[in-house]
Amino acid sequence: MRKVITGNYACAYGAKASNVEVIAAYPITPQTQVVEKIAEFVSNGELKAQYIEVESEHSAMAACIGASMVGARAYTATSAQGLLLMHEMLHWAANARLPIVMANTNRALAPPWSIWSDQQDSISQRDTGWLQFYCESNQEVFDTTILAYKVAEKVSLPAMLVLDAFILSHTAEPVEIIESAHDFLSPYNPKYKLDIDNPCSFGLLTKPEGPYYEFKYKAAEAMEESKRVIIEAEREFERRFGRYYGLVVPYRCENADILMVASGAIASSCREVIDKFRAEGVDIGLARIRTLRPFPSEELVKLCKDVKVLGVLDRNFSFGAEGVFCTETKSAVYNSNYHPIIKNYIIGLGGRDVLIKDLEAIVKDLIKVKKEGLDRERKWIGLIK
Repeated sequence: MRKVITGNYACAYGAKASNVEVIAAYPITPQTQVVEKIAEFVSNGELKAQYIEVESEHSAMAACIGASMVGARAYTATSAQGLLLMHEMLHWAANARLPIVMANTNRALAPPWSIWSDQQDSISQRDTGWLQFYCESNQEVFDTTILAYKVAEKVSLPAMLVLDAFILSHTAEPVEIIESAHDFLSPYNPKYKLDIDNPCSFGLLTKPEGPYYEFKYKAAEAMEESKRVIIEAEREFERRFGRYYGLVVPYRCENADILMVASGAIASSCREVIDKFRAEGVDIGLARIRTLRPFPSEELVKLCKDVKVLGVLDRNFSFGAEGVFCTETKSAVYNSNYHPIIKNYIIGLGGRDVLIKDLEAIVKDLIKVKKEGLDRERKWIGLIK
């Protein structure tokens, strides 16, 4: 069934198709439509689930943790300051190895207040132990919700899928809807859970001599293992439904000596610019990074074999350093046999429009860097002077 729906509704339909059993809901702009639509599904009987209205995002994640610990498939959605309010609970979910899935509608952080899109909220949760998927289209948002459960439940880690505020969340696109992913997703029945017939305890005090250290090591192993699991899940998804994304989505990377690296919806505009410069004889391609965690180091390095200059676009900034996707890219590429020049472009913070002319200016700058060498490590695009 094909529907024209917003990115927020794609989240809701994805949760419904995944047969979620518990939804913890707290509204925040621009995510609110996600939980509103799920409330409609539950109230009219389309989705048989427990819908819990809570008083804060911290409580929303706490409710999901409780639900997941008794073996229920749990879901929530949030954005911006709401995600930050969850921060403590995000660590609990990851370290308790609970496969909760959450949509985060990317929104800039205050102050000053902004309801528009950038990646600072999700980037700030990079080290909580959650898988992070960055989506480019509403179809990808829908598909990734289902895939996220498949992967999360396999590796016992929670998963966050990210969509750009308003650019996707409130923009309607055609989406192929899977009514139920029942045949793709096995019922969630964890080996370890809170069960009155088999009492056990979780999260108690541990001493330095163990097993805290070992728990962290096993979580790290699970995150690394998730790369293989994501690929396997996506190949199965492709066989059943015809769509595949992968960890990195390459575009016109054959013979490219200039490579743009981007994430999220901005990649669509990058493709238009790349087509224009390819027509003019510039050997340029795009690597869209779909998973920040796990970071697809091996896949990105493979695309850098003949690349001389690499431009990383970041809609976020780590103060005192650079954009986070750039840092991650440098870490991956500079530990390989390839050492292209890497330049970081900070762009579109606080929902500032990213125009085609801005991306064209970046490509022209990368061409100049290829000829003359690196002038500076990063550049802020579109500042008002």
